[in-house]
Amino acid sequence: MKAPFSLFLALRYLKPKRTFVSVITLISILGVTLGITVLILVISVMTGFDRELRNKVLGFEPHIVIQNQNDTLGDWQPLLKKIKTTPGVTAAAPFVMGPVVAEAGNHRTTPVIRGVDPELEKNVTGIAKFIQKGGSFDLSGDTVVVGSGLAQMLEVRVGDKITVYSPGRKMSEVLDAIKKAEKDPKALKEVKELVLPRDLTVTGIFQSGRYDYDANFLIVPLYVGQDLYGMSDNDSITGIAVRTGDPNLASATKAALLPQLPDDAQARTWEETNKTFFDAVAMERNVMFFLLLFIVVVAAFGIMNTLITVTVQKTREIGIMKALGASTGQIVWVFLGQGMVVGFFGNLTGLALGMTLIKYRNEFKDWLADVLGIQVFPADVYQFSKIPAEVVPHDVAIICISAFVICAIAALIPAYFAARLDPVKALRQE
Repeated sequence: MKAPFSLFLALRYLKPKRTFVSVITLISILGVTLGITVLILVISVMTGFDRELRNKVLGFEPHIVIQNQNDTLGDWQPLLKKIKTTPGVTAAAPFVMGPVVAEAGNHRTTPVIRGVDPELEKNVTGIAKFIQKGGSFDLSGDTVVVGSGLAQMLEVRVGDKITVYSPGRKMSEVLDAIKKAEKDPKALKEVKELVLPRDLTVTGIFQSGRYDYDANFLIVPLYVGQDLYGMSDNDSITGIAVRTGDPNLASATKAALLPQLPDDAQARTWEETNKTFFDAVAMERNVMFFLLLFIVVVAAFGIMNTLITVTVQKTREIGIMKALGASTGQIVWVFLGQGMVVGFFGNLTGLALGMTLIKYRNEFKDWLADVLGIQVFPADVYQFSKIPAEVVPHDVAIICISAFVICAIAALIPAYFAARLDPVKALRQE
């Protein structure tokens, strides 16, 4: 089949007489390719980052947390029963949480303990599913489940001991116990229980995939957490973790819970707890899209510059075509077609290269780290051991269409001026 007149000339102008493809054409296509590749790669990684972050948060943290504003929650069993019967709530569990000092061998660090009832906790969070070493979620006796990053820092394995020092004891309690021991030597045991650390046996190592959790949390039995923070006497807890039927509707469930809570208690959803982080990721994703779109704009200026040069070089040919009866629209489509062809092939190669880099992103990251010593995605900064990515067809379509339109607009300007040339003046051009 014969190509239309305008398309035939557009393709003819894109390559010189003696070679198959012009170097200038290749450079123009390469500019569009790089712009689309970077856009697809970055937007997919940012989308995957947001998705993985939400999955990790929902796997480790409860959908709603109920806590006292200034103190611990006392007499929590009746409140727990009320919460479980609230519409939208599927499970609830008590917890104790706070900072401690952990020691193993010559290594010390300051993680956070989370005291839980393992049977109830399984229904609220996904900690049990994250156990990598040690088998089941075993918290019977003086035991502890350690994050993989924390286990590496302390150099402990399943079966090893971790000594935990808690700052949760009030100094007044310690002083009262010491005074009591001075009068009654039999009370010395009570002083030791208040002052001496707790030795816990590692029964499991979990890996959630988020560095912040894996490097900073010790999961202990509820009574151990209560004891470390001096809550055993009044049977208090730090708060109650709640799981809802749909995490996206946690705010509606929270509204149903509020009338049943004590006056000094408050409820926070997982979205409210992590709002700043999620908002920052969303804003960064949008900003990166518009910033990286300028790569395509720069490539479009290259196309425009090339077409302006071609227009000047082909002034006599344009005059001849118009003298032979070529319409203004046909002349416009000759040069507009060049920009659209460059945009089409730039889209095609950019899409292929972008999808390839997304598929092998982690292998490429490892290669940079091993060969060149470049850490492009450090786990301690981004809190993920691997680069997450999610390709959203809608986003890819917007990127490709935007790039194609920009290339077409860039080509339209010189095409418009070429079509307006006076045939007589063009033919006089030497």
